[in-house]
Amino acid sequence: MSTSGTAADSGNNGATKDNQDYGFEYDILFKLVLIGDSGVGKSNLLTRFTANEFNIDSKSTIGVEFANRIVQIEGKKIKAQIWDTAGQERYRAITSAYYRGAMGALIVYDITKSKSYENCSDWLKELKENADSNIVIGLIGNKSDLAHNRSVPTEEARNFAKENQLLFTETSALENDNVEKAFEELITAIYNIYKKHQANIDIGQDSQSNSNTNGAGINPNGKSLNTVSLKDQKTKKSSSSNCC
Repeated sequence: MSTSGTAADSGNNGATKDNQDYGFEYDILFKLVLIGDSGVGKSNLLTRFTANEFNIDSKSTIGVEFANRIVQIEGKKIKAQIWDTAGQERYRAITSAYYRGAMGALIVYDITKSKSYENCSDWLKELKENADSNIVIGLIGNKSDLAHNRSVPTEEARNFAKENQLLFTETSALENDNVEKAFEELITAIYNIYKKHQANIDIGQDSQSNSNTNGAGINPNGKSLNTVSLKDQKTKKSSSSNCC
């Protein structure tokens, strides 16, 4: 997968400055969310991946902010729109709405703070209650540069991820270690599901055409994903103009 770091557009509290939305300079849009306790380094993971920046004096996020980055997989330009949801309890009521439409999520904890790891179970529960059932989830142990102060064993976290079918990576936003890997694995996993879904739709359309049936569902086994594809938009416009 190739990446483009030029799409570091960001927004605060839902306001976007992204002009690429109007230029349609991407093929697919994936919405991702970062969740976890306050102070685990979510914002610095976001800025490191989207702008290759790290702010040592980063303060806790108030409300919600997001940034974008274009990545390429198999010739497709994928816009990853990454939302940073505040970890403090008093903001959860605000950020819960932002789970909707998310195709991927990274649950982040601080390897030096066992409580932030223990709370990952609660974050996972909240995510599954509010997000789409097909969402791809990764578990991230951040601040690996502080391994000498580690309180969360790597294998324990890895086993938790395996038991819950999560991707797992330990990262350091400060040293830019495994940050690319964490996001790329998540985006690639989402894309693979998206690609399979699109293939199922094509098969279902062919089957419908050959059998000349009027079933309500083209492919009952296909999984729905909350993606935005420019190709899909064009196809829908074309098909709607040929009705009857």
